[in-house]
Amino acid sequence: MRILVTGGAGFIGSALVRYLVLEVGAEVLTFDALTYAGNLANLRDVEGRPNHRFLRADICDRAAVNEAFETFQPDRIYHLAAESHVDRSITGAADFITTNVIGTFTLLEAARNYWAALDAERKEAFRFLHVSTDEVYGSLGADGLFTETTPYDPSSPYSASKAASDHLATAWQRTYGLPVVGSNCSNNYGEYHFPEKLIPLIILNALHGKPLPVYGDGSNIRDWLYVDDHVRALHLIGDRGRVGETYNVGGRNERRNIDVVRGVCEILDRLQPRATSHRDLITFVTDRPGHDHRYAIDASKLENELGWRARETFESGIEKTIAWYLANESWWRPLRDKVYAGERLGISTAGV
Repeated sequence: MRILVTGGAGFIGSALVRYLVLEVGAEVLTFDALTYAGNLANLRDVEGRPNHRFLRADICDRAAVNEAFETFQPDRIYHLAAESHVDRSITGAADFITTNVIGTFTLLEAARNYWAALDAERKEAFRFLHVSTDEVYGSLGADGLFTETTPYDPSSPYSASKAASDHLATAWQRTYGLPVVGSNCSNNYGEYHFPEKLIPLIILNALHGKPLPVYGDGSNIRDWLYVDDHVRALHLIGDRGRVGETYNVGGRNERRNIDVVRGVCEILDRLQPRATSHRDLITFVTDRPGHDHRYAIDASKLENELGWRARETFESGIEKTIAWYLANESWWRPLRDKVYAGERLGISTAGV
């Protein structure tokens, strides 16, 4: 089984690559442009493995995408390449439109042409897994869950660009017959997570004695999914998911942001104590523009149809995550020193 993983040097992508190479035994081509969030250190566990190779290229580069298809001859495409941070999309939407929309279109077109030329057996077995987010659904009220039939209602440039890419993938399946399967996941966390996102940002700021920023009053709710649980689901969807269907992937771990931050502080107080509690570093800051209040995924379709279950609770997963960051300063220190030091992103003053 040959699998091409786009965005495979990013957080979720690299976790998927490690799983496919080390656990599944698939032959994997990691395709990544190595933008700020792509990191070859994320792939150190598969470096030198005979069933893994890496290609530095941009999914918007049609010639590079075509060459990857022609030389690697994949049986599946797992498409994770994307600009993914809401805050960055507020002040730099153009990159999100380029990568998430134009890049997805470029990849779909290359995949369609490649798939059409396969022999009948390989054509029947080919799959294109388009990986997306629950943010395309917008914001939930106090009750209810996102399902696969929830109408799209994106609030940020990021979620709008992902909604557009989802619609493109669906259209290529319906119009051209390309065997596309989709997934939409809740908030991921775990090892190798770039430190701009909430959990790694809080962990590293706490270790440095810096303020722990909480947007608004901290009441926004997210459903947290441990990344290793997510990648098991992705491979299962790519392997057994029905063409033309979408599967929601969630951890059933709803938490208010303030409770997540307090929980991280509690664990750090135990594992890395300081003179006073890490909670004393919590600082409430101006809320993000267009900040959705609540996300929560109903993963029943995935659970009932494909038999997937999350193995980690939030309590077990966050303990593992914090322990990993404490043990892997050699991974995160260069990022904090040279790429992103924890400063506030996504503050837009246009029109104010």
